[in-house]
Amino acid sequence: MVKKILMICLGNICRSPIAEVVMVQALENAKLDNVVVDSAAIGSWHVGNRADHRALSTLEKHGLKSTHIVRQIKKNDFEDFDYIFGMDEDNMSELRRLAPKNSKAELLMLGDFGLEKKNRIIEDPYYERGAAGFETAYQQCVVACAAFVKERLQK
Repeated sequence: MVKKILMICLGNICRSPIAEVVMVQALENAKLDNVVVDSAAIGSWHVGNRADHRALSTLEKHGLKSTHIVRQIKKNDFEDFDYIFGMDEDNMSELRRLAPKNSKAELLMLGDFGLEKKNRIIEDPYYERGAAGFETAYQQCVVACAAFVKERLQK
């Protein structure tokens, strides 16, 4: 049976596209091919665009590539996906607000897997001038995605 994972952040141009690609890599490393991964935005500002150039550069630096086009989360995503991950408390609050009653998706904060409690928020690097925040988000995603795969998907 195929599992489906959706990564969510505010605009779907920084954290969630990084998390999407990193989760795919973690699944490949675990030799799990029955999982589909996507990402989406809470807001509609960037729909139709590619990820922020700093997010794409960070992924490329690590030998990864994103072809994702920004989309906004839809009501049916809560039925189509098994797991929907937010990157911070604001994302989680908004996901809980948007989720229809009795939705199938389990709402989880990505940083709750493998990261210390003080570092569990994957901060939005969008307003930073350089790429350091994107690298930090990438590294957090690497740890969290691997931990999630190990804890929840590997049997």
